[in-house]
Amino acid sequence: MRKLTLIFLLLSAIPLYSQKVALVLSGGGAKGIAHVGVLKALEEHNIPIDYIVGTSMGGIVGGCYAAGMSPLQIEEMILSEDFLRWVTGLPEKGFNFHYYSDEISPGFLRLDLSLDSTLSVQFNTSLANDASLNFALTEKMAVASAISRNNFDSLFVPLRVMAADVFSQSQVILKRGSLSDALRATQTVPFFYTPIRIDDKYLFDGGVYNNFPVDVAQQEFNPDVLIGSNVSSKIFKDYPYKDDDKLINRSLLYMLLDKSDPAAIPDSGVYIQPNLEGYTSFDFARAKALIDSGYVQTIRQLEELKLKTARSDKGTAVEAKREAFVSRGTAITIREIAFRNFNARQRKYIRRIFNVKADGTNMPMSIRDAKRGYFKLITEPYFSNVHPTLRYDSGKSDFCLQLTQRPQKNFQVDFGGVMASRNISNLYLGLDYYYFKNSLTHFFIGAQTGSFYKSLMANTRIDLPYLGRFYIQPEVVLSDYDYVEGTDLLQKITPTVLRRFDRKAGVRLGWPLGNTIKSTVVFNGFTNRDRYSNTKSFNSLDTLDVLSLRGYKTGVVFTTSNLDRKQYASAGKSITLSGFYFNTREAYVPGTTSVTSISDKRNHQWFRVRASVEQYFNKGTFRPGYFAEAVFSNQPFFSNYFGTIINTPGFFPIQDSRTLILENFRSPNYLAIGARNVIVIRPRTLDLRVEGYVFKPLDYITQGGNQEARKNGDLSTLFFAGSAGLVYHSLIGPVSLSANYYDDVENKFGVLFHVGFLLFNKHTLED
Repeated sequence: MRKLTLIFLLLSAIPLYSQKVALVLSGGGAKGIAHVGVLKALEEHNIPIDYIVGTSMGGIVGGCYAAGMSPLQIEEMILSEDFLRWVTGLPEKGFNFHYYSDEISPGFLRLDLSLDSTLSVQFNTSLANDASLNFALTEKMAVASAISRNNFDSLFVPLRVMAADVFSQSQVILKRGSLSDALRATQTVPFFYTPIRIDDKYLFDGGVYNNFPVDVAQQEFNPDVLIGSNVSSKIFKDYPYKDDDKLINRSLLYMLLDKSDPAAIPDSGVYIQPNLEGYTSFDFARAKALIDSGYVQTIRQLEELKLKTARSDKGTAVEAKREAFVSRGTAITIREIAFRNFNARQRKYIRRIFNVKADGTNMPMSIRDAKRGYFKLITEPYFSNVHPTLRYDSGKSDFCLQLTQRPQKNFQVDFGGVMASRNISNLYLGLDYYYFKNSLTHFFIGAQTGSFYKSLMANTRIDLPYLGRFYIQPEVVLSDYDYVEGTDLLQKITPTVLRRFDRKAGVRLGWPLGNTIKSTVVFNGFTNRDRYSNTKSFNSLDTLDVLSLRGYKTGVVFTTSNLDRKQYASAGKSITLSGFYFNTREAYVPGTTSVTSISDKRNHQWFRVRASVEQYFNKGTFRPGYFAEAVFSNQPFFSNYFGTIINTPGFFPIQDSRTLILENFRSPNYLAIGARNVIVIRPRTLDLRVEGYVFKPLDYITQGGNQEARKNGDLSTLFFAGSAGLVYHSLIGPVSLSANYYDDVENKFGVLFHVGFLLFNKHTLED
């Protein structure tokens, strides 16, 4: 009898010892980062994980774990600056190739369209830039894919990733193939990311049809215990009457994603739902708090987890198994670049960007060289739809980088502008068309219109992959300013009577110097016409002075920038150095506010050198920064004081400086420096900015008794400017409320509220 009892106990212990545990990770956007905390707590307390099934962000977190990354490594990756850049579409630090970036415009909404040879237009619905995320996933997952031979059952932990086929309206269970492609597919939220093809099907976020795939874990792995981590708040079986007002703003997300039902976890399993109240699906900047939420909730349920799993995996054993898996990998060496959906001429162009010869004699390349070539390529918006995949060749023990062209976005429409409390509001429309054959040709037309400022710009940039790479850009720009209309709507001021119209046409030639410096040679012919009053008292019977300038300028500009925003930056550095030669013919016709009635014509030639730098320090809550600028020139005076002032180099430190004629902040030679301090109230969303500047004119221009311009060499002359305000970074650009101060009689104090980008084309006499 005693022997039978012992045998019974031994047989009873076998299923407990071999008990298998599956972990299911739901989708939920940024909230899925909480899964990292769940993994961290499970592994720290020896809770076994034998299988993983994940959807969307749950698929990415689970995929990283299955690829052999420890929870601490996943946490370190997600908390890194690079991760935030991946999900926001910015290039990794060190891979910002400024030469290839677009000129800054006030656009805040871009519609990507496809225009084919029959002039048919197709709307592309992706809103987010996924280029950085795509390469990050393929780089991080390539070795694990190679080890497993693209079989997800042979990963460190067997894995299933959920995707959706929206055409047949069915879920797709990904269990083999490229791991990076699977993780990228499961993250393809409709309307946000462009889908990729897997097995010749375009796939979307797995959460569309199965956001909490408990059933898949049961069908695929038949585990003894299920642990489900759900970060989605969509768990309603019936209409949520009490919460519908709060939830209505998330209606699009609810339409796109399937609900996560906690009842799917059987009584033998454990359901974990971290407390994520107050977080949204886009709170990637709050990753640390999200991870902590998942960790804390798992610790709270630790006793239940230990009771139901019954089996314990010692941390040393798990780590040894992980090290054994990872050690089977090989360093990424790329033997060739393969193409999909590109013709022969296009392939030749792209190979030159990667510095790869057609015969492959300069292969293989390192992963860093491949990344450098990829980011050089996709910085040009036309190539942002190129999807990279690293495929392992077991016979040669190296990798092939495949570049796939997804549905083309060769026609883009940009909308933008600004609404302001001063009468400087305007609307912006930009049209871009790309033609790619032996070279990449970019046609652009942009227009701004408002009471204060109107402009029309047209150019054609032809990128040629020769001599390293360079471009030729013919351009035409017309701008019109009406300072009478640029009055303050909140307070009564004496307006400056000035109407400016300038036209320029010319060509730019650009090429990169190294990886981050853009050099540009400029030649422009221009025709400017300024109409102004020499006094503030002006009536309808008066006539304006007319100062016309015709001529040309030529010079060179060197720029480098990795600022995080095109306006109100809070991280990065920007440097500009330029040198120009000007040759002009001045024609002056006095009006009734002039002390002279004699017209004048003069020829002028001068040189100018300008240098400016903007930089921010620290990545935390307080981000001190500075802006400095120096100008040196032998620019002459024009026929009278006001005509000289408006055509003299100016210092524009604050957002509305270009909309004001700040006479004390203009000089042919000056030095200026200021502090730009940013206090981050809410990461990537709300900032408090406090700025202060000192302007030192080396040639201070004053008005003589006959309205002529005079040079005052007083070295003690200093002028100050400052600003303090709140900036909310919205989807339609900055929303700013600021109080501004200038050491200027006419524009001393001002309050400015604006929504959108307050950006204008530079005047033709600017560098």
